[in-house]
Amino acid sequence: MRYDDTKKILVTGGAGFLGSHLCERLLADGHEVLCVDNFYTGTRRNIAHLLGNPRFEILRHDVTFPLYVEVDEIYNLACPASPVHYQFDPVQTTKTSVIGAINMLGLAKRLRIKVFQASTSEVYGDPEVHPQVEEYVGHVNPIGFRSCYDEGKRCAETLFFDYRRQHNLPIKVVRIFNTYGPRMHPNDGRVVSNLIMQALRGDEITLYGDGEQTRSFCYVSDLIEGFVRLMDSGPEVTGPINIGNPNEFTIRDLAHMVIELTDSRSRITHRPLPPDDPRQRRPDIGKAKALLDWEPTVQLREGLERTIAYFRTTL
Repeated sequence: MRYDDTKKILVTGGAGFLGSHLCERLLADGHEVLCVDNFYTGTRRNIAHLLGNPRFEILRHDVTFPLYVEVDEIYNLACPASPVHYQFDPVQTTKTSVIGAINMLGLAKRLRIKVFQASTSEVYGDPEVHPQVEEYVGHVNPIGFRSCYDEGKRCAETLFFDYRRQHNLPIKVVRIFNTYGPRMHPNDGRVVSNLIMQALRGDEITLYGDGEQTRSFCYVSDLIEGFVRLMDSGPEVTGPINIGNPNEFTIRDLAHMVIELTDSRSRITHRPLPPDDPRQRRPDIGKAKALLDWEPTVQLREGLERTIAYFRTTL
């Protein structure tokens, strides 16, 4: 039993891009953090600066196996999130989403604690509703190359809400829209890291399709703020809640901004659009504003400048 406001918080996927920023934030808020990661896509480099903190603990573990620990809250972020990584071993990707969710829900049920699920805007698939609201049930191919991730996350959401209905488990589900910032893996295949690395190296800038498909880019610190506000909200706020930046850009616009900010001489080339690649993506964040008093504060140009500065250090 604890006699102060300090919590011991489990973060699965804690050595990943988002997980490391979340661990950092929770420590800054005065909590103890148990970072769990199998280091498939996460790296020790992301959390090296936290290792000397006496309130930080790291455990190598795969969430597809049960975990027996004593904690006060769970953030479940474990899952490869970029196409390059989640398509490398699609069966394991689905297992991580589904079995990982079952194991974290089981742990939360045993401990009677809140559990947070990092879901994704990919549950909307190639949307026919724009911008995407949480009530939209999506337009997803269940047997395509992206299905291991899309459907895995959709099934995880199903499990979370069934645990709430069947066991009255306190849950929080967030749907993450495109997020970027320092500690992104330079070769993860996501559009922001791809374009920045190509521009810094002077390589050709690769756009898929005509470059007119749209995305909405949320800086990592804004996303983490949304995570914490959702977790700290009342029991009636379960989600799913969209967390993302509602400002919409074409990929071509993004490429030109990256070229300008890196002062690159790279030229733009085009390749065929991958299967099931969404043509448009933009969150409706009305619920986040109303229920969490949250909206992003870092806009694209400022966020890209910070991210480019980080990637320069990795070259």
